Amino acid sequence: MDLKCVIIDDEPLAINVIKNYVDQTKGLILLDSFNDATESVEYLRNHEPDLIFLDINMPLLDGLNLLKSIPKKPLTIITTAHEEFAVESYELEVVDYLVKPISFHRFLMGVNKAFKMKEYQQKDDFASHNDRAYLFIKIDKKKMQKIYLDEILSIESLGDYIKINTGADKYMIHQTLSSFTDELPSDKFIRIHRSYTISIEKIDAVEGNSIEIADIRYPIGRSYLNDVRNAIFKENNKDVP
Repeated sequence: MDLKCVIIDDEPLAINVIKNYVDQTKGLILLDSFNDATESVEYLRNHEPDLIFLDINMPLLDGLNLLKSIPKKPLTIITTAHEEFAVESYELEVVDYLVKPISFHRFLMGVNKAFKMKEYQQKDDFASHNDRAYLFIKIDKKKMQKIYLDEILSIESLGDYIKINTGADKYMIHQTLSSFTDELPSDKFIRIHRSYTISIEKIDAVEGNSIEIADIRYPIGRSYLNDVRNAIFKENNKDVP
């Protein structure tokens, strides 16, 4: 598997260093390089590189704002002299954050992560309809965890974080409940409360304004009640309680 890459950095010396590293790394193919982020915008609009090596502190258009402007984001490795943007960049789901001067060893570590991420992408975020559906979640700055959708029991909101309960494991990730629920198939999962989304297939019992899954009782919010009952009992000929 090859990764087609682009370098964006306003320092010619930094571009040359990355070019040299790319030349020495099997599987990396350099498509182009830019010393002005604004010049790369049209290129990225018309081409789809697998990976970009992106500096942050550049005139007119900095690297993070460039990344935010790309509708279909390539895998991205940040290459910068500034450590203070690490948190913001990881929120944009960059593959790695390399602080200059960058050693070849550290470069390879980031590239290996990119190859692994590309493998995940080729499998798609969700498996094909003939396979068990799954997704990958970022459980820390470096690790992507595979979760099968049919193992998820519930998702709980904890402010800007959510806790995904599969029964066997619980995963805490930095994402809102609303945005995560939107990624799930609506015929399999439903929001039942401002704090909970649950798997419809995993429901064991419904009693009053609560749902029971694996011996855990979840409240149904008043504003969600009608939608929840309709979703649960839509294929059932019995009267809705």
